[in-house]
Amino acid sequence: MKRLLIVVFALCFLSIGVQAQRYAIIDTKYILSNIPEYKMLDKRIQTISEGWQKELDAKQAVLDRMYKDYDAEQYMLTDELKKSRQLEITNKEREIRELQKKRFGYQGDLFKTRENMVKPIQDKVYNAIQKLAVARSYDFILDKSEGITVIFADPKLDKSDDVLRELGIKVTN
Repeated sequence: MKRLLIVVFALCFLSIGVQAQRYAIIDTKYILSNIPEYKMLDKRIQTISEGWQKELDAKQAVLDRMYKDYDAEQYMLTDELKKSRQLEITNKEREIRELQKKRFGYQGDLFKTRENMVKPIQDKVYNAIQKLAVARSYDFILDKSEGITVIFADPKLDKSDDVLRELGIKVTN
């Protein structure tokens, strides 16, 4: 009986604490998409990425040509020349894979470029979110754009426009 009474009091105490928590929901993708500086940097990163992709495409075209040439000539080549051409093709394939990994792989040039260019903006957004959370006494601010799945969110809890205002960006809805 005593144990049951303790459990009931503990549950009542916990439910009061949970109900007292204040939280808000934001959408960082929405916030970033409304920051002009971010849009400009995103376009710049896209241009850089397209340039690197063109570089890869050009190398791939050379490799494709090497394959076609080898395929057409292989019957006329000596075994030594066949091995030499196969080695050239293998080296070209390796070069393309390494370049692709260097440019687009995990921790590659694109990742580093994006991180270096966008991090200051992300830091500004994070600081604005922290300022908003402290000023309005939020216990939690959830980001619904990635990672956390929100099945239902009351639109009045979405504070993304408030973060944009905190950043000094006029919201047009």
